[in-house]
Amino acid sequence: MNDKKLTILKYIIDIVLIIFLSFMYYLNKPIYTPKVLYIPKGSINQIIAQMQKNSYDVCKLDALLLRVIGSPQSGWINLENGANTKADFLYKLTHAKAALQNVTLIPGETTYIFLNQLATNLHLDRTVLEKEYKKQSPIQEGAFVPNTYRLPLGITEKELVKILLNASLRKMKKLSYKFFATYNEKKWFHYVAIASVIQKESANVKEMPIVSSVIYNRIHKGMKLQMDGTLNYGKYSHIKVTPQRIKNDKSLYNTYIHKGVPSVPICNVSIEAIKAAVFPAKTSYLYFMKNKKGVHDFTCNYSTHLTNIRRATKRNK
Repeated sequence: MNDKKLTILKYIIDIVLIIFLSFMYYLNKPIYTPKVLYIPKGSINQIIAQMQKNSYDVCKLDALLLRVIGSPQSGWINLENGANTKADFLYKLTHAKAALQNVTLIPGETTYIFLNQLATNLHLDRTVLEKEYKKQSPIQEGAFVPNTYRLPLGITEKELVKILLNASLRKMKKLSYKFFATYNEKKWFHYVAIASVIQKESANVKEMPIVSSVIYNRIHKGMKLQMDGTLNYGKYSHIKVTPQRIKNDKSLYNTYIHKGVPSVPICNVSIEAIKAAVFPAKTSYLYFMKNKKGVHDFTCNYSTHLTNIRRATKRNK
């Protein structure tokens, strides 16, 4: 009888030992993820389901363990390494937080300059950033929505571009549905291209619908836009446009050479600029000139425009 009890006890100890060793093996298994991970708000089961959707090696057992360890924090989590043991991974989900850096994309800024800014502020590879942008973006310029973004240090170039483009696309689609009750990518970016010229040329938001009307009026009459702001594209965002540049720049952005609005946006644009592109003011204006107060004088005829130029360029005696 005692031998039978000892045998049963031995089996129980063996089973417990096997379970314990299996559990320890599981906790020491490696799990591979990005160094910086985004955890959405939700229940533990929802978070585990989202991770499974993203092809991370987690399961229901992890959900049970998290109920003991604690609930995962929402937001950006800095895991420090791309390979952690399962135990470290689960612990960091509940205790670690990523350092966030504010990066502001101002309306009218080009993607070229913005990528420089992202690379500097987040310590990323500028070349890889541009490569990822070209790979993921539906268009060469104008795919980002100006905003202040809180971004985690340690994020990869690929993930960063994906996040910024997705956030921008959501805002663009929301605005498109508001204006047109639908979203058509080709139609939308046509208006973004018009908005980018408005953004570059307007002295303030109030002027935007009026500048928009000048663009449409000149196109309707078959006139070239002849607007300097279209040459502030890419790396030339903050470079003064000179007569030599107007003469020698053969790019699609030179509206002194080519008719109409450039087929690709010049810059990233504000909601106000897009609204002005869709809903221009009703005017007969064909010309405008920035005056000494820093805003524009608009006119319908060329002779008055020349007078405005002389007045704006005349030096005070």
